[in-house]
Amino acid sequence: MSARTTTPWPLVALFTAGYLAAYLLPTTVGRLDAGLPLSATQAGAIGSVLLLSSASAGFLLASRVDRFGPRRLARAGLLLAIAGYATAALSTALPLVVAGAVVGGFGSGTATTVAATGIAGRRDPHRVTTMGLLGVSALAGVLYLTIPHLGPAHGVPLAAIAVTALLVLPLTGRLPARSAATRTVRPAGPLPYRRSGALLAAAMLFWSLAQNSLWGVSGRIGLTQAGLGEVTVGAVFAVALGAGLLGVVGAGVLGPRLGGALPIGLGTVLIAGCIALSAAASDLTSFATGEIAWNTLYPVVLSYVIGLAASMDRRGRWAVLVGSASSLGTACGPLTGSLLSARAGYPAMGLVLAAGLLLVTVPMTLVARRPRRGQVVEIPVVEVPLAEIPVVDIPVPETAAVESAAGQVTGADVAGLADLLAESPSAEDPFACPPLVEIPVAGSPLDAVPAPREAYGTAGPRHAGAMTAASAAEGV
Repeated sequence: MSARTTTPWPLVALFTAGYLAAYLLPTTVGRLDAGLPLSATQAGAIGSVLLLSSASAGFLLASRVDRFGPRRLARAGLLLAIAGYATAALSTALPLVVAGAVVGGFGSGTATTVAATGIAGRRDPHRVTTMGLLGVSALAGVLYLTIPHLGPAHGVPLAAIAVTALLVLPLTGRLPARSAATRTVRPAGPLPYRRSGALLAAAMLFWSLAQNSLWGVSGRIGLTQAGLGEVTVGAVFAVALGAGLLGVVGAGVLGPRLGGALPIGLGTVLIAGCIALSAAASDLTSFATGEIAWNTLYPVVLSYVIGLAASMDRRGRWAVLVGSASSLGTACGPLTGSLLSARAGYPAMGLVLAAGLLLVTVPMTLVARRPRRGQVVEIPVVEVPLAEIPVVDIPVPETAAVESAAGQVTGADVAGLADLLAESPSAEDPFACPPLVEIPVAGSPLDAVPAPREAYGTAGPRHAGAMTAASAAEGV
């Protein structure tokens, strides 16, 4: 039975750094709205541009990770994230803020792509994905408790993302470089399960769109509709992400025992109800209940979807493409939520998003129910001791010298017998039948002289001796 696999901490850290921007989206959009001369819709548009740049990195690099090398590509992505988010955090000029968000988003998407590709090549991708979601949920929860106490500047959440990328950068030295061994582990070939993968990617786009349409405006729902302060809203988000940690731990404990269809299908239906409840919240109780229940279920379903995509291709291409489609939906979420809430109000927006989630539940569940031929199942091998068979020596009797009345068999006869025996079965064909050997004997045929009575005894040396006597009698 195989030993327990170790946790690839560099991949987990890279996953955390790449996903952190999406997890901090509510406070990032809220800070842009409050700290810069922007409307709520314009701030949501900047958040959408950031995440759209992250999604484009996944689409561009989905099949190029092995070509550039995981280590080199991860370092490049983290450096872009550091430079982009730091520029956006330190600048108040709107063009620099937008440019920094675009560059930083591309860096986050690059880091996420490398992490998703590496996770797909692991023996248990669902377990590693769960560890990554635990890391990003815990870090985001701590930041939601900390950011409100660091001042009202718009760049605080952006600076937090840049610092996280800086801390993860040294761990990229433990990622594999480009090598031939990496290519042999992941078999080349066309993209498998194209219909199922395309259906899952399209469904995940709308799934993430609905999630982040609410997530992008959750801060404003708590501040304006529920009448809460920023510290209270941040505390609710921190508790919600803490509940998400419990959900991810539960998903990690259950693993594939429940399959994929039940957690994805039932979880999405429950999330739709939580979104409707949270969007209609008018006080602390309803707002906290909707956000906490929603954030408990969201990472659970996400972990199963990422694990499902990773199991469809060992090279990680579907994991990256589905993740990029999810990022694309995430990118469109803040702008969609801002437009829907501005025109129809938060409760109506919640109902529209919940109905959309119920529609995409069907194709996602169908893909999760379809068996895949490429899944690897480990079967423990039990060593069965084989009994040692003793070797028994069987004595071979020696045949007496063949003599005739005229003397021994001539050398020509012996040589002819040796030539015939040389044509007998060899080691290469041990089961072939030997040729019939006819030994010429001097004198009349054997049936001219009746055999003595002793010749009809038992087989063996006695029989051979009788035949020798008969041959000698004919030679006289």
